[in-house]
Amino acid sequence: MLSRLQELRKEEETLLRVKAALHDQLTRLRVEELALQSMIRAGEEAAAAAAPAEEPHGGTLGQMDNEAAINQTELHLSLQDHEEEEEEEESDS
Repeated sequence: MLSRLQELRKEEETLLRVKAALHDQLTRLRVEELALQSMIRAGEEAAAAAAPAEEPHGGTLGQMDNEAAINQTELHLSLQDHEEEEEEEESDS
């Protein structure tokens, strides 16, 4: 009977050590989870802050493309006008 009681006490001590180890591990995992959530939030906030800054730049690029297309069209038209004037002068001569 005494030996059984000693055996149960040893088992209880072992279980209490396992419980403490699991509690420590759970605490570490909770801290790690909070750190990861904080990192994710910071990344999302940085992405959200960067997104509006990129939109005007993208709009500027689109505007530059439109201006380039307009300039190219104007150049093409002025060349056509110049060629037509030369053809008229040649036909008049």
